[in-house]
Amino acid sequence: MDKQLATSVFESLSSAVRLDIFRLLVKTGPQGLVAGEIGTALEVPPTNLSFHLKALTHAQLVSVVQEGRFQRYRANLALMQELIVYLTAECCSGHPEQCAELSLAPICQ
Repeated sequence: MDKQLATSVFESLSSAVRLDIFRLLVKTGPQGLVAGEIGTALEVPPTNLSFHLKALTHAQLVSVVQEGRFQRYRANLALMQELIVYLTAECCSGHPEQCAELSLAPICQ
């Protein structure tokens, strides 16, 4: 991961609505949700939801697949793992094994 992508991810998640959407999609795992399900769960109107989903997609935080008339969104968990590695790469002066409390367990088992 490079600095520009990390910045884009953080900028995208700086919106409370987008953070809620991403966390909801993380909960659903690989199944993801269609846009209407996301809107209903978070009580976000369709036009507002579309704006936020586009921003998350642009930041590569979510992927979208067309399923007939619907679009299914899934959290990009690999990108989130990559961001964690990027943020902790220099832990303890580049020796993360010295950071006893640091745990890089997988996001989903």
